[in-house]
Amino acid sequence: MTSAQSSPSTHYRNRKRQQTKLVLSLIAVLLLTQSISAQTAPIALQPPKDQVLLLHLKGKGNQIYVCQSSSGVTAWKLKAPDAKLYGETGELVGRHFAGPTWESTDGSSRVVAKIIASAPSPDSQSIPWLLLTMVSTSDKGIFSKVQSIQRLETKGGVAPSTTCTENEEKAVPYEAAYYFYGEPQPAAGNSR
Repeated sequence: MTSAQSSPSTHYRNRKRQQTKLVLSLIAVLLLTQSISAQTAPIALQPPKDQVLLLHLKGKGNQIYVCQSSSGVTAWKLKAPDAKLYGETGELVGRHFAGPTWESTDGSSRVVAKIIASAPSPDSQSIPWLLLTMVSTSDKGIFSKVQSIQRLETKGGVAPSTTCTENEEKAVPYEAAYYFYGEPQPAAGNSR
Protein backbone atom coordinates (compact mmCIF):
# COMPACT_ATOMS: atom_id res chain seq x y z
CA MET A 1 0.00 0.00 0.00
CA THR A 2 1.41 3.38 -0.98
CA SER A 3 1.32 6.51 1.12
CA ALA A 4 -1.34 7.95 -1.23
CA GLN A 5 -3.65 5.09 -0.32
CA SER A 6 -5.20 4.77 3.09
CA SER A 7 -6.30 1.67 4.88
CA PRO A 8 -9.95 1.13 5.79
CA SER A 9 -9.11 1.60 9.47
CA THR A 10 -7.49 5.01 8.78
CA HIS A 11 -10.51 6.06 6.76
CA TYR A 12 -12.80 4.92 9.60
CA ARG A 13 -10.79 6.90 12.23
CA ASN A 14 -10.83 10.05 10.06
CA ARG A 15 -14.58 9.75 9.56
CA LYS A 16 -15.12 9.26 13.30
CA ARG A 17 -13.00 12.38 14.02
CA GLN A 18 -15.10 14.40 11.57
CA GLN A 19 -18.33 13.16 13.17
CA THR A 20 -17.03 14.00 16.65
CA LYS A 21 -16.05 17.50 15.52
CA LEU A 22 -19.52 18.00 14.03
CA VAL A 23 -21.28 16.87 17.21
CA LEU A 24 -19.06 19.11 19.36
CA SER A 25 -19.72 22.04 17.03
CA LEU A 26 -23.48 21.51 17.28
CA ILE A 27 -23.30 21.35 21.09
CA ALA A 28 -21.28 24.58 21.14
CA VAL A 29 -23.85 26.31 18.91
CA LEU A 30 -26.70 25.18 21.19
CA LEU A 31 -24.91 26.41 24.31
CA LEU A 32 -24.01 29.71 22.64
CA THR A 33 -27.63 30.22 21.53
CA GLN A 34 -28.84 29.73 25.11
CA SER A 35 -26.39 32.18 26.59
CA ILE A 36 -26.94 34.76 23.82
CA SER A 37 -30.65 35.00 24.73
CA ALA A 38 -29.81 35.53 28.39
CA GLN A 39 -27.06 38.04 27.55
CA THR A 40 -29.37 40.14 25.38
CA ALA A 41 -31.54 40.94 28.40
CA PRO A 42 -31.42 44.55 29.61
CA ILE A 43 -28.45 45.39 31.85
CA ALA A 44 -30.76 45.72 34.88
CA LEU A 45 -31.73 42.05 34.41
CA GLN A 46 -28.20 40.65 34.21
CA PRO A 47 -27.15 38.35 37.07
CA PRO A 48 -24.03 39.20 39.10
CA LYS A 49 -20.83 38.80 37.06
CA ASP A 50 -19.45 36.10 39.38
CA GLN A 51 -22.38 33.78 38.54
CA VAL A 52 -22.57 31.37 35.61
CA LEU A 53 -25.49 29.79 33.80
CA LEU A 54 -26.37 26.52 35.54
CA LEU A 55 -29.65 25.59 33.92
CA HIS A 56 -32.09 26.78 31.23
CA LEU A 57 -35.74 25.66 31.37
CA LYS A 58 -38.85 26.50 29.38
CA GLY A 59 -41.96 27.33 31.41
CA LYS A 60 -45.41 26.75 29.96
CA GLY A 61 -48.66 27.19 31.84
CA ASN A 62 -50.83 29.97 33.24
CA GLN A 63 -50.59 33.18 35.18
CA ILE A 64 -53.50 33.03 37.64
CA TYR A 65 -55.22 36.36 38.32
CA VAL A 66 -57.78 37.13 41.00
CA CYS A 67 -60.18 40.07 41.02
CA GLN A 68 -59.65 42.26 44.09
CA SER A 69 -61.51 45.31 45.29
CA SER A 70 -59.87 48.44 46.67
CA SER A 71 -61.89 51.54 47.56
CA GLY A 72 -64.84 50.11 45.61
CA VAL A 73 -62.81 49.58 42.41
CA THR A 74 -62.14 46.04 41.21
CA ALA A 75 -59.02 45.05 39.31
CA TRP A 76 -57.14 41.91 38.29
CA LYS A 77 -54.10 41.12 40.51
CA LEU A 78 -51.59 38.32 40.00
CA LYS A 79 -52.27 35.46 42.39
CA ALA A 80 -49.59 33.00 41.23
CA PRO A 81 -47.99 31.29 38.28
CA ASP A 82 -48.94 27.69 37.55
CA ALA A 83 -46.57 26.23 34.97
CA LYS A 84 -44.67 23.11 34.03
CA LEU A 85 -40.90 23.34 33.44
CA TYR A 86 -39.29 21.57 30.50
CA GLY A 87 -35.65 20.82 29.74
CA GLU A 88 -33.81 21.34 26.46
CA THR A 89 -35.11 18.10 24.92
CA GLY A 90 -38.71 18.65 26.05
CA GLU A 91 -38.60 16.42 29.10
CA LEU A 92 -40.68 17.49 32.11
CA VAL A 93 -38.25 18.71 34.79
CA GLY A 94 -40.44 20.45 37.35
CA ARG A 95 -43.07 23.04 38.08
CA HIS A 96 -43.31 26.75 38.85
CA PHE A 97 -45.86 28.08 41.33
CA ALA A 98 -46.58 30.64 44.08
CA GLY A 99 -43.65 32.02 46.01
CA PRO A 100 -42.40 32.34 43.30
CA THR A 101 -41.09 28.79 43.54
CA TRP A 102 -39.45 26.37 41.10
CA GLU A 103 -39.49 22.71 42.13
CA SER A 104 -38.18 19.49 40.55
CA THR A 105 -40.71 16.91 39.41
CA ASP A 106 -39.90 14.55 42.28
CA GLY A 107 -40.06 17.40 44.83
CA SER A 108 -36.48 16.81 46.02
CA SER A 109 -35.13 20.19 44.89
CA ARG A 110 -36.66 23.65 45.16
CA VAL A 111 -35.74 27.33 44.97
CA VAL A 112 -37.85 30.25 46.21
CA ALA A 113 -36.93 33.70 44.94
CA LYS A 114 -37.95 37.35 45.03
CA ILE A 115 -38.06 39.90 42.23
CA ILE A 116 -35.23 42.47 42.28
CA ALA A 117 -35.64 43.98 38.80
CA SER A 118 -38.22 44.09 36.03
CA ALA A 119 -38.31 45.31 32.42
CA PRO A 120 -41.13 45.38 29.88
CA SER A 121 -41.20 42.49 27.43
CA PRO A 122 -40.42 43.52 23.84
CA ASP A 123 -43.87 42.05 23.13
CA SER A 124 -46.44 44.42 24.68
CA GLN A 125 -48.92 41.52 24.94
CA SER A 126 -46.58 39.59 27.26
CA ILE A 127 -45.66 39.73 30.93
CA PRO A 128 -42.45 41.58 31.93
CA TRP A 129 -38.98 40.11 31.95
CA LEU A 130 -37.56 39.66 35.46
CA LEU A 131 -34.40 39.18 37.50
CA LEU A 132 -34.96 37.35 40.76
CA THR A 133 -32.65 36.50 43.63
CA MET A 134 -32.75 33.34 45.71
CA VAL A 135 -34.48 33.56 49.11
CA SER A 136 -34.20 29.87 49.99
CA THR A 137 -33.17 26.65 48.30
CA SER A 138 -32.93 22.95 49.00
CA ASP A 139 -29.50 21.55 49.82
CA LYS A 140 -29.46 19.08 46.93
CA GLY A 141 -30.74 18.61 43.41
CA ILE A 142 -30.96 20.74 40.29
CA PHE A 143 -31.95 23.96 42.10
CA SER A 144 -29.58 23.64 45.09
CA LYS A 145 -26.87 25.99 43.72
CA VAL A 146 -29.21 28.59 42.19
CA GLN A 147 -28.62 32.19 43.30
CA SER A 148 -30.27 34.22 40.51
CA ILE A 149 -33.04 33.58 37.98
CA GLN A 150 -33.95 35.43 34.79
CA ARG A 151 -37.43 35.20 33.27
CA LEU A 152 -37.05 36.16 29.60
CA GLU A 153 -38.65 35.55 26.19
CA THR A 154 -42.16 35.79 27.64
CA LYS A 155 -45.25 35.10 25.55
CA GLY A 156 -48.70 36.00 26.88
CA GLY A 157 -49.70 35.97 30.55
CA VAL A 158 -50.88 39.61 30.74
CA ALA A 159 -53.72 40.37 33.16
CA PRO A 160 -57.17 40.39 31.56
CA SER A 161 -58.42 43.78 30.41
CA THR A 162 -62.04 42.85 31.12
CA THR A 163 -64.06 43.98 34.13
CA CYS A 164 -64.32 41.51 36.96
CA THR A 165 -66.29 40.49 40.01
CA GLU A 166 -64.51 40.39 43.39
CA ASN A 167 -62.74 37.04 44.06
CA GLU A 168 -63.23 35.87 40.46
CA GLU A 169 -60.18 34.02 39.11
CA LYS A 170 -58.89 33.76 35.57
CA ALA A 171 -56.02 31.70 34.12
CA VAL A 172 -54.08 33.38 31.30
CA PRO A 173 -51.74 31.13 29.24
CA TYR A 174 -48.07 32.09 29.09
CA GLU A 175 -44.63 30.80 28.18
CA ALA A 176 -41.21 31.97 29.36
CA ALA A 177 -37.55 31.00 29.31
CA TYR A 178 -36.02 30.65 32.77
CA TYR A 179 -32.26 30.97 33.19
CA PHE A 180 -30.82 29.80 36.53
CA TYR A 181 -27.43 31.14 37.67
CA GLY A 182 -25.03 30.37 40.50
CA GLU A 183 -21.35 30.30 41.39
CA PRO A 184 -19.09 28.19 39.17
CA GLN A 185 -18.62 24.72 40.60
CA PRO A 186 -15.12 23.31 41.03
CA ALA A 187 -14.22 20.59 38.52
CA ALA A 188 -14.60 17.02 39.78
CA GLY A 189 -11.51 15.90 41.62
CA ASN A 190 -10.42 19.45 42.52
CA SER A 191 -10.54 20.31 46.18
CA ARG A 192 -9.98 23.61 47.87
